[in-house]
Amino acid sequence: MNFTLIGFILYLSLVLAVGFITYRINKSHQDFFLAGRRLNPWVVAFSERASGESAWLLLGLPGAALAFGFMEMWTALGCVLGIIFYWFVIARDLRVESERVKAITLPDFFAEKLGEGKNIIRFVAALIIVFFFTFYLAAQFNGAGKVLYVTFGIAHFWGIVIGAIIIVFYTMMGGFIAVAWTDFIQGILMIGALVILPVVGMWELMERDISMLSSLKAMDPDFISFTGGARGWMAVSVIVGGLSWFFGYMGQPHLLTRFMAIKEDSKIKISRRIAIAWAIPAFAGAMIIGLIGLTWYGQGYFDDIEQIMPSLAGEMLPAWLAGIFISAAVAAMMSTADSQLLVITSSVIEDFYHKTLGRDVSEKTLLNLSRIITIAIGIIAFVVAISSKELIFGLVSYAWSGLGASFGPALLLLLKWKPTHWKGVLAGMITGSAVTIIWTEITVLDNAISARFVSFVFAFIAVVAVSKMARRREG
Repeated sequence: MNFTLIGFILYLSLVLAVGFITYRINKSHQDFFLAGRRLNPWVVAFSERASGESAWLLLGLPGAALAFGFMEMWTALGCVLGIIFYWFVIARDLRVESERVKAITLPDFFAEKLGEGKNIIRFVAALIIVFFFTFYLAAQFNGAGKVLYVTFGIAHFWGIVIGAIIIVFYTMMGGFIAVAWTDFIQGILMIGALVILPVVGMWELMERDISMLSSLKAMDPDFISFTGGARGWMAVSVIVGGLSWFFGYMGQPHLLTRFMAIKEDSKIKISRRIAIAWAIPAFAGAMIIGLIGLTWYGQGYFDDIEQIMPSLAGEMLPAWLAGIFISAAVAAMMSTADSQLLVITSSVIEDFYHKTLGRDVSEKTLLNLSRIITIAIGIIAFVVAISSKELIFGLVSYAWSGLGASFGPALLLLLKWKPTHWKGVLAGMITGSAVTIIWTEITVLDNAISARFVSFVFAFIAVVAVSKMARRREG
C-alpha cells in the first residue's frame, strides 16, 4: 500500500472540499476578494505565512542552502526581519485606512487614499501586478511539477498540469474565503515539515556519527563561511543581497490583503505573534534541510537542487509521514498560487474593469467575471511555467524584487509620511518596476549588488523627490 500517495490524495480532497463548501458563501465580489473583512486572527496569521513563503521556502531556500551552504543564512535572516517589520509597522495602519476609504485591493487603496490621479494609479498598478505575478505564479506551478516528479515519477509537464488545475479550480470556486481557510491548513502542514524533517535529519546524522560542520568543511571550506568565502566588497554584496529580501514584504499585494481582511484591527496583535512564532522556526528549518541534504548526499548529487526536500523526506521518514510532508511542499506552492491568482483577478476586475473603466454592473456579473479571469490568468501562468527554464528561487526573486520595489516604498510613505503625493506614488511604482527589469538584465550589476535592494532604494527616493516637487509646485 502506497501511504505517500494516500496521504497526498487525502490532502487534495480536503482543499477541493473547501472550495465546494465556500462556493455559496460568496455573495459579492468583495466577499470573493476580501472575505467581507471577517477573518479571525489565527486564519489571517497562518494564511499570511503560508501565502508569503510558497514553494520557495520548502524547495527554493533548501536548494540554495544545498548549493551555497551557510551563506544563505542572510536570506533567511532578511526574510524574518522583513516579516517582523511589516507586521509591526504596516499591518494595523493598512487595516484601519483601507476600511476607512472602502478599498478592497492595494491599487484601490492607493487611489482612494490619495484622492487624485485615481485612474492612472489603478491602471499602472494593475499592469505591474499582472506582469510580475505571472512569473510568481509560474514558479508555484513549476514547484508542483518538481514535487510530483520526485515523489510519484509523474512527468514534470503533467505535474504542472495537475497543480494548475487544482489551484485554479478551488480559487475560482471559493475566492478569498477558500484561499484563507486552505492556507490555514497548508500553513500547519508547512510548519510541521519545516520543524520535524530537520530534527529527524539531525538525529540521523548523529546516529551515524556524521558531523555536519566537518563534512561540509571537507567538501569545501566555503560551505561553512557566512559569505561563501567572499571578502571585501564581495562579502558586503553577499550580505546585502541576502538581507535585501527584507524590503520585498512591504510591497506584496497577496500578503497585504491579509491585513485588510482581518475582522478587527485590534486583533492584529494576536495575528502578529502567531506569524512571527511561525516564521522563525520555519526559516531556520528550511536552511537546515538544505545543509543536511548537502551533508547527506554530497556536492553535485542532484541535477536539480530544488528536489532536496522531497528526496530527503522520502528517504528519512516513514512513508505515511513523508506523504504528509510532501503534501506540505505542494501546500506551500498552492497557498501562494491561489493568493496570487486572486490578486491578479482583483486587479483586472476591481481596479481596471470596475473602477478605471467605470463599468457599473451587478454584483453577480462582477463575481462571474472574477471567476472567468481567474481561469484565464491560470492558463497564462501555466504557459510560462512549462516554457521557463528558471529555478523557482530565481523566478520568485525577480517577482519579489519588482513587487516589493513598486509598492513597498509607496505604501510605507503613504501610511507614515503626510506629504506623499499621488505623482510621487506613481513615480515610485514605475521606478521600482523599471529598475528591477533593467538591473536584473545586467548580470554584472546584479551580481555586484542585488536588484532587490537597488530597486527599493531608487523607488523610495523617487516617491520622496517627486512628492516634494509636486507639493512645491502646488504652493
